[in-house]
Amino acid sequence: MKPAVGLIGLGLMGKPMGRNWLKAGFPLTVWNRTQSRAEDLLRDGAKWGASPREVAAASDVLFTIVSDPPALEQVLWGANGAIEGLKRGSVLVDSSTVSPGLARRAAEACEERGIEFLDAPVTGGTWGAEAGELVFMIGGKQETLARVEPVLQAVGKRFFLLGPNGAGQTVKLAMNMILALQVQAFAEALALVTGSGVAGEKLVEVLQSSMARCGVLDVKVPAIMKGEFKPSFPLRLMHKDMRLALELAEERGVPMPAGAAAYETYSAIQAAAKDDPDFAAVARFWEKARSA
Repeated sequence: MKPAVGLIGLGLMGKPMGRNWLKAGFPLTVWNRTQSRAEDLLRDGAKWGASPREVAAASDVLFTIVSDPPALEQVLWGANGAIEGLKRGSVLVDSSTVSPGLARRAAEACEERGIEFLDAPVTGGTWGAEAGELVFMIGGKQETLARVEPVLQAVGKRFFLLGPNGAGQTVKLAMNMILALQVQAFAEALALVTGSGVAGEKLVEVLQSSMARCGVLDVKVPAIMKGEFKPSFPLRLMHKDMRLALELAEERGVPMPAGAAAYETYSAIQAAAKDDPDFAAVARFWEKARSA
């Protein structure tokens, strides 16, 4: 019999994850702040939990994937929070992107109650979530990962155990800072090339055949070239992740001059955004510069 899965958070990533668990035959109970986001999952066989605590009580493995640290704190420790509902011997897997310190705090709260915990943020975008091909960056114990790996396999393709609790979040924040810098660097170089009278497509053609080749060229650059920024990884979330990375760097005494400079640019675009675009919309900074 497959373990009962709980899912708190039905955003761009959580909802397709829930759909894949249903397809794989896992009993699924869900909760989201806006219940209407669960309607199609409920039609497909998921059950609705009236609160995070109720979802936790129905789960052998509970996944949380919410937008930011305050949201995670609320669903874990707020009124009718999940921590109080989890059964001894169950597992909590947090796939939100939060600080390593918050991950360790959650791990300690679980340990006090006889619950196992993994911080397991994901990468792969909405397309990876829909295809069940997410990559998990995991902090925790090997034996805990072994327990939940059959559940993870329904939604992911690679599972990296990176160290104790907090390690998954640390690597995720570092990786997202790299992605933010790559997209900013391309947008800046594109502005330089086009501002000098050379077609941007020529830059992309050379980059694809050079040491500067990276996945961003395939995934984000087409959107930048078209000026279309439908969110796969929203700007507001990347902006939050960059802030968390810089806060962690300050705690550890690690200078991050490039990250700090990029954060200023992302902050300017986030403040000016009147929509909810993908983080590739940082390219708007140079659109404004060219039109000035």
